[in-house]
Amino acid sequence: MRHVFPITPGGSAPVWFGLGMAVFMLGMAGLMLYLAWGSRHTRVEVSPEGLRVVGDLYGRLVPRNVLRLDDARPLDLTADREHQPVARTNGTGMPGYLAGWFRLRNGEKALVFLTDRSRVLYVPTTAGYSVVLSLENPQDVLDALRGHSPAG
Repeated sequence: MRHVFPITPGGSAPVWFGLGMAVFMLGMAGLMLYLAWGSRHTRVEVSPEGLRVVGDLYGRLVPRNVLRLDDARPLDLTADREHQPVARTNGTGMPGYLAGWFRLRNGEKALVFLTDRSRVLYVPTTAGYSVVLSLENPQDVLDALRGHSPAG
C-alpha cells in the first residue's frame, strides 16, 4: 500500500515571482519586436528646423543651427575605418542594425542609425557629437539639408 502526503503549500511569493517574470519577458519580447520594426521603418526628415530621425527609440530632432554641413559628407564605412562605430554607449546592436549612441573608431561620440555600411551620411555637429545615418542616397539628403541652410 502506498501513502501520499503533500508538502506544506508555499506562500504567494513564487506565484508573484512567476507573474513578474512573465510580464518582464513579455515586455522584453515587445521591445525586441519594436526595435526590429524600427530597423525597417525608421526615416529621416529634413526641414528648416533641422534633421529629424523618426521611428526608433533614439530618434530625435538635431537642430539645423548645430549641423556642420560644410564638414558633412557621404561615406562608405566598409572602406572608411575612422568613422566606424566601435563601442555602443547607449543603443541597440542587432545583426544588421545599430541605433543609438556609439563611439566611433576616431573617438567621436555619434548618434548612429546604420543598416547598410556602404551608403552612409556623416554629419558632425557643434553639440559634441556627429550623426551617422544609412540612407538610400546620402548625397540627396545632404543636398536637402544644404538647401535648408541659411547660405543655401
